[in-house]
Amino acid sequence: MSNSNFIEHLMNFALTRQEASIYECLLMEGKTTGYEVAKQLGISRSNAYNSLASLTEKGGSYVVEEGKTKKYVPVAMDEFCKNHISELEESRKWLIKHAPDEKEETEGYITIEGYTNILNKIKNMLDTAKDRVYISCTRNYLLYLVRELQELRQRNVKVVIVTDQPMQMENFKIYFGEHRGETIGVIIDSKVVLTGEFGENSANTCLYSGQKFFVDLYKRALGNEIKLLALRERKED
Repeated sequence: MSNSNFIEHLMNFALTRQEASIYECLLMEGKTTGYEVAKQLGISRSNAYNSLASLTEKGGSYVVEEGKTKKYVPVAMDEFCKNHISELEESRKWLIKHAPDEKEETEGYITIEGYTNILNKIKNMLDTAKDRVYISCTRNYLLYLVRELQELRQRNVKVVIVTDQPMQMENFKIYFGEHRGETIGVIIDSKVVLTGEFGENSANTCLYSGQKFFVDLYKRALGNEIKLLALRERKED
């Protein structure tokens, strides 16, 4: 039985849904003919053979000749993924080197929509941080940023976190406030801000800007909250 999540993740490696289903079939069945693949998946033989040929071109399978019979075997999962990632990395380097100069735009306000787009933007923002980062969000959202936060610590970037549940993150200053819900806010080096709603049950819409007025306004609001939380901590001590 096909695993839809497995198929969806395979499609991130430039496979069509049918190619991904065939690759999964090859993994489960081993050395297989196009006829057997068509029978297993309930598709026409012409579709099976066309997709097998395409899958082979994309590095997902090998052809094995046994007399007059052509069979297919899957490329190992780890090998297939590594090869694809390596090719993408080479393409990334080439594109960066040969890309046309980007036209400079006046900094404005950009709306970022979608769970994945917002998460990717936050991760990229953290990767560019040089001096200081402020993050305000519920504790669970920080779990999506573990790798980026660890790298910030290794680069000695100062990180201040305002969240709603106790947590241990060495060398980070953490303040515990009210429940954050789906709201999230990130300030990088006092230069750019991303703020809005993020999460599985939210509108997943955030505003991103490098406008000095907007950055200063959000930083001041978060700073005031931090002062109140620090004062409360001292009283509790």
